[in-house]
Amino acid sequence: MNGLDWAVLIGYFGVMVAIGVWSHKRVDNVSDFFTAGGKMPWWLSGISHHMSGYSAVMFTGYAGIAYTYGVTSFVTWSFPIALGIAIGSKLFAPRINRLRSRLHVASPLEYLKNRYDLRTQQALAWSGMLLKIVDVGAKWAAIATLLSVFTGVSLNQGILITGCITAVYCTIGGLWADALTELGQFVIQLLAGVAMFVAVVLKLDDKGIGFLEAWDQPALHGHDKPLVGPYGTVFLLAFLFIKLFEYNGGMLNQAQRYMATGSAHEAERSARLSAALWLVWPVVLFFPMWMSPLLVDAQKPDGSDSYGLMTEQLLPHGLLGLVIVGFFSHTMAMCSSDANAIAAVFTRDVAPVLSKQARAWGERKGLIAARVTTVVFLGLSMAVATQVNSPTFKDIITVVIKWVAGLMGPIAIPMMLGLLRPFRRSGPTAALTSWSLGLLVFWLVNYPINWNVDGGVPLQYQVSVPLAVSLVLYVLVGYLKPEDTPERLAVIERINGGGEGASAAVPEPREAVPAPVKD
Repeated sequence: MNGLDWAVLIGYFGVMVAIGVWSHKRVDNVSDFFTAGGKMPWWLSGISHHMSGYSAVMFTGYAGIAYTYGVTSFVTWSFPIALGIAIGSKLFAPRINRLRSRLHVASPLEYLKNRYDLRTQQALAWSGMLLKIVDVGAKWAAIATLLSVFTGVSLNQGILITGCITAVYCTIGGLWADALTELGQFVIQLLAGVAMFVAVVLKLDDKGIGFLEAWDQPALHGHDKPLVGPYGTVFLLAFLFIKLFEYNGGMLNQAQRYMATGSAHEAERSARLSAALWLVWPVVLFFPMWMSPLLVDAQKPDGSDSYGLMTEQLLPHGLLGLVIVGFFSHTMAMCSSDANAIAAVFTRDVAPVLSKQARAWGERKGLIAARVTTVVFLGLSMAVATQVNSPTFKDIITVVIKWVAGLMGPIAIPMMLGLLRPFRRSGPTAALTSWSLGLLVFWLVNYPINWNVDGGVPLQYQVSVPLAVSLVLYVLVGYLKPEDTPERLAVIERINGGGEGASAAVPEPREAVPAPVKD
């Protein structure tokens, strides 16, 4: 990088902070901070939903998969996401919007106290927060890895720089700042992605290689096959189910985009826009990665540095800075949205259980608590990021695929399926059984069983078995021990579009902590 590239990067950071400061004026209460007061246009919600699903992991971990295996990086990643969101546009988006408009909650997990009980809500809240700390930590490590390729700064310095800048704008501006910065980041990503696409096409043309001829090159042998290596049919099906839950609200931050729109219909439209973007735009981003074996020799065994090396070699200064800004835009979009979601869960679901004072917070104290929680979450995730390449986590893609995908199912299934009428019989027992045994199975297939199986359990089963166990247990226990009380049915009816009458009114929330036991 030279002075021009640094100017582009610093200018980008300045614009992000300025948007955060401007958004601060639109945040008057907790609802504005966490759900934009239900006033976000559907198209902005859709773009924000799309952008909050990316991170620099695409340009490191998934670039390595594209470098090694080819088009399976699209078939087993962005295509399942697009399909999952398209299905969720009808199944989940309208119902999640009604959580805000009818139940008047500001956290995606806030409704669980009435849908199940307090224990279930707390179990899902704590496990979701801890998983998100690890997930976002991997994202910080990914962007710091790219930054080190271009600038030579250390991993920890890169984590500190990106984390602190993100903390400024998302802490003061809330969800409005997240969405507006993601809109700007989308424009930057569009310019950077097209620039990289054109640069690769021109470089291949200089080598006398056409688009169709490239797939016949020895370096790309087998790279046109959709399912190869560890990314087979079982992995694809498992990933489709995982992304169906994750990108429709199971990982919390996308749920807020649906909650932020003005109506259930607008939430559905925003989901359809996000699905369309996920189907089309990643092809443009992945094409240079698929061609990378023809242009660069990756220095890392997993090929995760291939995109960074290719960018450095092909783009002139200025455009190089723009593409690096594109890397930052992905990661900062996802991490800021995650921070806002976790702040919502902590201040609305967890803090009132831990402290009597939290239950008495007014609008001003609630906003202060939300902002402090956002900063604390970002700090914890940055601390985890420094350990991503330790033996515990192994590498970035291991964290993102194995840990996040494997653990997401047991946490998201009770939350997401609890919205739907067909699962009304499943109550607290089904939810807690599904959650706890799903987490236990994740530990078994990833660690103790690995000690006794030659070569370990295949990746496709590491991510699919915990999800399958949780799903089966949630349905089976609900059938064997139905807990569909009138109060829980009333909540489900309100979420599903009915229950406007007095008889279906949602009961007053239960006391956050049990009454003290008398001597």
